[in-house]
Amino acid sequence: MTKDHGPSIKDDETYEALREDGASKEKAARIANAQADGGTSPSQKGGGSKPYEERTKEELYERAKEVGIEGRSDMTKDELIEALRSR
Repeated sequence: MTKDHGPSIKDDETYEALREDGASKEKAARIANAQADGGTSPSQKGGGSKPYEERTKEELYERAKEVGIEGRSDMTKDELIEALRSR
């Protein structure tokens, strides 16, 4: 039986399956809620943002700053991309 994870999780079954597969709580919640939305799919192509590889190091640094990645000032462009993707 699927456990109720409260109002912040819209699809408890998907959430539990993702957690069992090793997804973080944040990632599992994001995917489960997107699937429960009905009109959106987590696998659909997103907005019009350009890929990280096409951004400047400064743009990547600013994005890393927005999401709170520590150590960003010492990172190369490739390290910033990796840190942003693993966030």
